Amino acid sequence: MRSLLLILLLLFLSGCLPDETPGRIRDFRSLGELRVATRPDAISYREDGDGQVSGFEYDLLRKLGERLGVPVRFIVYPDSPRALDAVLRGEVHVAAAALARNDRLPLKWSNPLRVVDYVLAGRADGAEIGREADLARRTVSARRGSPAVDELNRIRKRLPALSLHLPSGAGDEALLAELAQGKLDLVATDRIHYALAAQTEPSLGIAYDLPLKSSIAWAVALDARELGSEVDAFLDEAKRNDLLARLSDRYFGHIRRLNDADVTTFLARVQGRLPHYRAHFHDAQAQTGIDWRLLAALAYQESHWDPLATSPTGVRGMMMLTSETADRLGVADRLDARASILGGARYFLMLRDQLPDEIPEPDRGWMAAAAYNLGMGHMNGARAIARRLGKDDTDWWDMKAVLPLLSKPEYAARLKAGAARGGEAVIMTENIRNYYGILVRLEAPYSPPLQPFRMKLANDGDGGSNRKIASGAVN
Repeated sequence: MRSLLLILLLLFLSGCLPDETPGRIRDFRSLGELRVATRPDAISYREDGDGQVSGFEYDLLRKLGERLGVPVRFIVYPDSPRALDAVLRGEVHVAAAALARNDRLPLKWSNPLRVVDYVLAGRADGAEIGREADLARRTVSARRGSPAVDELNRIRKRLPALSLHLPSGAGDEALLAELAQGKLDLVATDRIHYALAAQTEPSLGIAYDLPLKSSIAWAVALDARELGSEVDAFLDEAKRNDLLARLSDRYFGHIRRLNDADVTTFLARVQGRLPHYRAHFHDAQAQTGIDWRLLAALAYQESHWDPLATSPTGVRGMMMLTSETADRLGVADRLDARASILGGARYFLMLRDQLPDEIPEPDRGWMAAAAYNLGMGHMNGARAIARRLGKDDTDWWDMKAVLPLLSKPEYAARLKAGAARGGEAVIMTENIRNYYGILVRLEAPYSPPLQPFRMKLANDGDGGSNRKIASGAVN
């Protein structure tokens, strides 16, 4: 008995409890946290310039932690093979890094989060690849651990002249950036990473569709049966209650809305027009606390950063203010770029503050952007319709399906504010999401020298609209 007590004491002092083996992590419940291996990735786990972390799998795993009743601790590894190795070595509980299921590894894989297909990306002005034989004497670069590597190796057996390049530690976004710079020949990637890269690199194009699909899943140790069951139950519920669909829409749903011409024009104006007004957007952030890049995205959607823009309906200026709204905001000259930007930012803040507290970000910002177009009266009417239809009036994913109903007579007849072109407001808001996402990747965040002074304006009593729909883009 004394010997048994001595052994238990030594195990306790060494930090190796009876429910773990030397070198392996304890169960997440006894450890008090869920440790997750991930990797830097533009879709799954990303950190922006001011240290804010986000991502499809990051958000989903935090929800898993809430279900399990423990906090989630993310440990970042340089690539997916290292993240998987961390599970095999018992260093973490879960690997989640945009991983394609690989049943050859001694791991338990979760139910799929999403299914992806793969392409060979090239330069839009490159030689056309009409069939597999055209890959002869071409060099394809790919991320280590990507399912595309296995597919390319199968192609190489039929086509030995194909070269494969697997740079160490390079993720999809880094490879696509080098491709855009002309440093690489072709890059194998999934379609979502390609679409995201094409938003800032319009010189990219899809050269060839690979005959490959894979399921993105999470990996746990084979002996972690309880955790594996908890993960699958969570993902099943996330599918039933549309959590997976909502997060997919948040991170991927808007990416392909802009065509190549839209992206090319926007990037040209980021270089040519935005520098003249960047300081004004910085000042607007200092006054309102709203990310200047979101305000710039809103302004681009309104006027293409043309301070003299005027629509046939009478809205004018960089932020396309009505004369009534400009008077209320104290904007004496709507064609003065600085005055318009500061006024439009204050109006956007007012709309955002009018929304109920239970609406979270980023949904709150997208609803405010739609209200900037429609007016808060119509937004409140749409939220009432959503509640009658059993939809979530605090969630942009549900609201963008409801807003187009504002133009239908059977719904508009019940609205105090009357009919509205809600479908156009959705399109414009989704465009703003795209422009904002591009600016976040291209432009640095701004830190005002003093604490931002958040201005609150009186609510718009009549629920009126700031503006009417402008016809056409301003060149």
